[in-house]
Amino acid sequence: MVGVVGQDNAEKSPSLTGEEAAKAAADAVHLLKGDEEPDSSEQSDEKAPKAKSLGPLKMIFATAAQYPTQIMLALAALLITAGVTSLAMPYALKLIVDRGFGAEGEIGRWFRYLLLLVCVLGVGTALRFYFVSWIGERVVADIRQKVQRNLLRLAPAFYEENSPKEISSRMTSDTAIIEQVVGTTVSVALRNIIAGILGTAFLFWLAPQLAGYLLIAIPLVIMPIAIFGRRLRSISRTSQDRVADVGAMVTEVLGAMKIVQAFGQEDREGLRFADAAEETFRVAKRRILIRALMTAALITLIFGAITILMWRGAMLVVSGELTGGTIASFIFASVIVAGAFGALTEVYGDLLRGAGAASRLDELLNAKPTIAPPARPEKLPVPPRGSLSFRNVTFRYPTRPEVPALKNFSLEIEPGETVAIVGPSGAGKSTIFQLAERFYDPQAGTIRLDGVPLAKADPAEIRARMAFVPQDGILFSANARDNLRYGKWDASDEEIWEAARAANAETFLRGLPDGLDTYLGESGTRLSGGQQQRIAIARALLRDTPILLLDEATSALDAESEQLVQQALDRLMAERTTLVIAHRLATVRKANRIVVLEDGEIVEQGTHGELAEAGGLYARLAALQFASSEAA
Repeated sequence: MVGVVGQDNAEKSPSLTGEEAAKAAADAVHLLKGDEEPDSSEQSDEKAPKAKSLGPLKMIFATAAQYPTQIMLALAALLITAGVTSLAMPYALKLIVDRGFGAEGEIGRWFRYLLLLVCVLGVGTALRFYFVSWIGERVVADIRQKVQRNLLRLAPAFYEENSPKEISSRMTSDTAIIEQVVGTTVSVALRNIIAGILGTAFLFWLAPQLAGYLLIAIPLVIMPIAIFGRRLRSISRTSQDRVADVGAMVTEVLGAMKIVQAFGQEDREGLRFADAAEETFRVAKRRILIRALMTAALITLIFGAITILMWRGAMLVVSGELTGGTIASFIFASVIVAGAFGALTEVYGDLLRGAGAASRLDELLNAKPTIAPPARPEKLPVPPRGSLSFRNVTFRYPTRPEVPALKNFSLEIEPGETVAIVGPSGAGKSTIFQLAERFYDPQAGTIRLDGVPLAKADPAEIRARMAFVPQDGILFSANARDNLRYGKWDASDEEIWEAARAANAETFLRGLPDGLDTYLGESGTRLSGGQQQRIAIARALLRDTPILLLDEATSALDAESEQLVQQALDRLMAERTTLVIAHRLATVRKANRIVVLEDGEIVEQGTHGELAEAGGLYARLAALQFASSEAA
């Protein structure tokens, strides 16, 4: 079976050598099915989505069609290897037996011919594997880039309605399925169609009578493969799900180890993990049983069919109707044909899984941004003034349409003015920021930046005039330099250090092992909360925009860090229009105006002194905070 094994080994190395009987039989099953890996059904496609048609594959083939040279080279290599395997090598075996061991006795000549075919097969298979795999990886890379570019255009509302984790899964597992379809399934299908057709023709040319028996035997072997294969694939998915549960449990517990140990739950977590591991073993036993039964059935059918064919062939040799070389060549070619037809029984299912993965990615690729530049965007005035206006704005989040986040909200913010927004949780404070940056459009009313309605301007131009400092200093898993210059990527080191100095971040940044090149850890976790916050402030300073959106970030810091961050904020707010969600009285008192929100509506506005005397909601919130501070 050199021809079949020689081709498949180049991709995922199935083996018929049989280190032990069960593994040998199982691998033989996968070989006849055309699998690229003996146990692939248990490893990669356990959650592969299935489509109802192959239509979504058009996206994959259209992407692959951009590389015609590699496709032609892969097809040429495929034709050569299929021809060598299904025609040349069986015929070479016939020549070795009939002529090498016959009267001519030139056995060395025919083995040299076979060795030449083996070399051609090896080179051709390597080339086919290289070009097919290259196309698969290239298609996946192109699709991922296209999807990512589109995802970056979509508004935050899209990520409220669609789980980012699920989108991440599509970008990884679904593209892996597509790579398998392009790099393996299509190659397997084409190779086995060609090998099956050529091999069948060769068998009828070689021994028509035995070929008829073979056509009866092949379906008898393929049927149990298909029946057991589906059941095995189903139980393998369940088994993989249980393994995934174990992995998720380990990740969760190890990530919260301080909590586990602090609450003394080590024993309980150990028992919970043991239960999950036992459930995994229970499902695995069912898979092993099905695999064992399938192995027994297929060993009997496959080798039984070969034995019967050899028996019938031997009788024909004895009667002089066939030569020994013919029967040897026939058995060799029949195994190739049976393997080719067996592989095709699974190809359609793999293609449907690929179509399902393609359709899921196509949804992301064709998702239209709800916030997009108008056909002819209105230019914002230059130089920027920094005024911001909300007029009769009503807004509901797409995922919570029954509850208005803002109701008939009107607010005029003058250039250079600092406006503090206060109110209880859920009052709509953060919504104002998101509308100002046009992450959403209101259902009613208008928002204007420097007199231009946001809906008529380019969102990128709007956001270029604003800098945002979140309450939690959100950093990226990168070095300090890249985090600092995120809002101005072409900033020089001198500009970066100047911004860091103004944000009270220079001292600790210079103390880092590699300075600005120091990796800050995942999401900046190698820094303290105050240090993260000061980098976020330096990032906003470096951006140097006329409008600052500040979700005051000192409420969760210790006194020393709070003082340093507050000094940096004071520098950042100077000579800028500032809209600040205030949590501390120190910031509120410095504001030119305080706006008090409740249930999405303005209930009060004025200075600190005016609102404190009014005795309304602001006075109550201020009194509560003052009492908390005194108690502390």
